[in-house]
Amino acid sequence: MTASILIVDDSATDRMMIQNMLSDYHTCTACNGEEALQIIHGHEDIDLIILDLNMPVMNGFEMLEALKKNEYSRDIRTIILTNYDELDKEIRGLKAGAIDYIRKPVNLESLRVRINIHLQLLNIQRLYKRKLMERSLTLGTIFDQAPIGIALAFNDKPADADNRNYTIINPMFESITGRTKDELIKAGWVNITHPDDVELDKQYYRKFTEGSIDTYNIQKRYIKPNGSVVWVDMIVTRLHIRDNYKYNHICLVQDITEKKKVEKALVESERSKAVLLSNLPGMAYRSVHDSKWTMKFVSGGCEELTGYHQENLVNNNDISFNDLILPEYRDMVWDTCEQKLSLKKPFEVEYEILTAEKKRKWVLDMGQGVYSESGTVKAIEGIIIDISDRKAHENQLKYLSEHDILTGLYSRNYFEQFLSERQSVFSDKKRAVLLLNIKKINMISLTYGYDFSEKIIKDVAKKLFELVSNRKKLFHISSERFVFFIEDYKDKKELISFYRQITENVSQLQIINALGCEFGIYELKDEEDAGTVLKNVSIAAERVDNDIAFGYCFFDDTLSDRIIRESHIKDDLLDIAENKGESTLYLMYQPLLNLKNNKIKGFEALARLKSSQLGEVTPVEFIPMAEEVRLLVPIGMKILRMAGGFMKKLKDNGYDDICVSVNVSPIQFLRNEFLEDLEEAIKEMQIDTRTLCLEITESIFTDDFEMVNRKIARIRDMGIKVAIDDFGTGYSSLSRERELQVDFLKIDKYFADKLLESDPDKAITSDIISIAHKLGHIVIAEGIEHEFQKKYLIENNCDVMQGFLFSRPLMPEDALILLKNTNEVT
Repeated sequence: MTASILIVDDSATDRMMIQNMLSDYHTCTACNGEEALQIIHGHEDIDLIILDLNMPVMNGFEMLEALKKNEYSRDIRTIILTNYDELDKEIRGLKAGAIDYIRKPVNLESLRVRINIHLQLLNIQRLYKRKLMERSLTLGTIFDQAPIGIALAFNDKPADADNRNYTIINPMFESITGRTKDELIKAGWVNITHPDDVELDKQYYRKFTEGSIDTYNIQKRYIKPNGSVVWVDMIVTRLHIRDNYKYNHICLVQDITEKKKVEKALVESERSKAVLLSNLPGMAYRSVHDSKWTMKFVSGGCEELTGYHQENLVNNNDISFNDLILPEYRDMVWDTCEQKLSLKKPFEVEYEILTAEKKRKWVLDMGQGVYSESGTVKAIEGIIIDISDRKAHENQLKYLSEHDILTGLYSRNYFEQFLSERQSVFSDKKRAVLLLNIKKINMISLTYGYDFSEKIIKDVAKKLFELVSNRKKLFHISSERFVFFIEDYKDKKELISFYRQITENVSQLQIINALGCEFGIYELKDEEDAGTVLKNVSIAAERVDNDIAFGYCFFDDTLSDRIIRESHIKDDLLDIAENKGESTLYLMYQPLLNLKNNKIKGFEALARLKSSQLGEVTPVEFIPMAEEVRLLVPIGMKILRMAGGFMKKLKDNGYDDICVSVNVSPIQFLRNEFLEDLEEAIKEMQIDTRTLCLEITESIFTDDFEMVNRKIARIRDMGIKVAIDDFGTGYSSLSRERELQVDFLKIDKYFADKLLESDPDKAITSDIISIAHKLGHIVIAEGIEHEFQKKYLIENNCDVMQGFLFSRPLMPEDALILLKNTNEVT
C-alpha cells in the first residue's frame, strides 16, 4: 500500500516541488499548522509529515506541540524543513518531537532516501506492534530482507561513544560495511569509520546518550577491508522496548555512494555553469515579466555587452533594460515575446540597444518564460548576445545580393523581389518597365577584351543613373541589359519621351552610337511575376529593327499574339521531332518540267506543317523557328525519310528515272554526322540513290569551301545528285563556280521576275544559263509563272523549269496522276 505523506509549507512553490518529488506516494498538502491538524483529524492514515517550521497562523513548533497532545497524532513521524543557517531550530525541532530534518533547498535524492528510511522504520514499528507475539520470526525476516543496513543495540546504561557495540546486525549492514557481524564487533565502529567523519558521529552520539536528542541523522563514510570507501546515510534512534533498557537504539544505514557521485557531478556542473556564465559572449538574465524588463539577475557579461555594471541594471537601480532598447524596437520586442510566452514557447528576437558609451549594438535575445502553477508568467530567463558583426556581414551579403558588383546598381535578384512586392500591393498608379539592351557588346569583349566592354557598361550605367528619380528605379539585370521601373506615368507618350531622354544621355558616349541600343517597353498588368515581365520586355526589345542604332518597341496584344503563335509552332515542331502530338509535318511535291521534251523530270519535296491549333503553317514561318529551337536536323532527317517513301511509290508505279529533290539546310549539311545519318536513312528506306537529289544553298560555301566540296564529292560517290538552290542571291562567285562538283544549278525566282520588269535582251538570265552549261551543269529555272518566261527559257536553252505555270505543289497522289498524264507512261 502506498504511504500517505502530508506536506505542510506556506510556500505553494515548495509544496508543489516536494509533491512532484514524491509523486509515487499518496500526498496531501496544507499551507499552515491549523489546516494540517484538520487534515490529520479527517485522515487517520497519515504516515509521515514533512513540516516547514516557518509558517504564519500556526508555525511548525506550535504544530509539533499540538501533535503530542492528541492521541491519534502523537505517533505520526515528522521531518522538519530548515535552512542551512538554522542549527538551533533543528535541535529545537528534534527536541519537540521531529524525527529528522532536511535543509532547504531540498535535494530529491536525500529526501527520498530519508523518507524511505523513516517509512522502513515506520513499517518496522507497525510490524513490531502487530506481530509482538511473533517478533523473533518477524525480526529475522525484516533483517534478512530489508534493503537497508540495520543494527540493534540493547543497553541499560550509556555506552562509551568509542566502544559502543551492536547485538544484532542484518546481512545488508554486513554487505554495506564489507564485514561480518563478528568482524564488526571486533573492529568497533570507530575503526571502520573514515577519520574525517569520526568526530561528528561522536558529538551526535554523546547528545543522544545524554538525552538531549532522541534521534540523529548524518552522512558518513565507512572504510571497507579492501580500502574502498562507501558513503552511507545513517539514522540512529531510540528503541522503546524495555523500561529498564532506556538506552536501546537502532542504527539504520543506506548506501548512498552513487548518490554522492551524482551530487559531486552536480556540484561540478554548477561550477561549470558558473564558469560558463562568467565567460558567455553575452549576458544571461532573469527578469520580471513587465514592460520595463526589470532584471533580477544578470551575468558578468553585462558590462561588456551594455557598458553598464550588473548593479546598474538589477532592479532598475540606475536604468531599466527597456531603456537600453532603441525606441523603434521596443513595441516589436515586447509583442514578439508576449506572443511566444502566451503559447509557452521559447522566443528569439533581434533588435538594437544603445550602450552606456552611446554605441548602437545589434543583439539576439533568446529566452523563455518561467510559469506559476496557474500557468501565468512569473519571470523570463534567457541570454542576450552581441550579433553586430553578424548583422554587418548580413547587411554586406544583402547589399551584394541586391546590387550588381560591376555597376553598383540594383541587380536582377532585387528586381524580382522588388517587383513581386510592388505587384502584390494594389495601386491605381500606372506602372511600366523599360529595358535597354546594348547591341554587339559581346563582339566588343572578344575584340578589345572584357575590361574595355566593362568600362562601356559602367559608363552607360552612370549616364542612366542620372535619370533615376522617386518614380524611376534603375536595375542592371545582365551584362548588356538595364531595366527602368517607371511608376505613376500618364500615357505611352510619356514613356516614349523617357526613351528619348535615355537615348540622348547614352548617345553622349561615342561608342554607344556605333554599337546601338534596343529598347523594349512593357506596361505592367496586375500580379505579373518578374519572369514574365522580363520575358515580355526582352521580346519587345528583340523586335526592334537591327538596321537602326536606337529603336524601341512596345510589347502589346499584337506582339503577344505573335509570341503565342510562335510558341505553338515551336511546341508543334518539338512534338513532331519526338513523334508525338496531333500536329503533322507532311510533304507536297512540285514537278520539274523538262523543257526539251515537255515531260516531268522530277519533283522537289516541299515541307508543310499542319498545326492542331493554328492550321496550315508555311515553311517561311516554321523553318526559321525550327532553326531557332535547333530542330532542323531531326526534322530534316524526317523529311528525307518521308521523301524516301514517295520515291518508293514512284518506283512501284514504274517511274525508275524520276528524281526527287530534298532541301538540306546548311546547319544539317555541315554537321560531322551528316553523311553517316544520310547513309543510315538511305539504308532504312531502301532509297535508290540514282533518283535522289539534295539541294543546298550558296551560303553554305561561305564556311569552308574545300570541306564542303569534299563532302559533296562523297555524296555524289553514293550516286546522289546535288543541286545549288537559289543561285544568284548568295555566294555567287563564278570564279569558284567551276570548282563546284554539283549536277544542277537552280536559278532563283528573282531572275525570272526580272524578265517581266525589264528588257529581256538586257537580262543576265541567259548569261547564267550559258555559263552553267559551259561548266557542265544542268540548269533549272525556279518561280516560272508566265508563258513569256517559259518562252524566254526555251529560247535560251534552259534545261528545266519549275513554277506555278506548270503546277503548284501537289499531294503525293495528285503528283502521281499528273506524272502519268504528262509522261504518258504505258
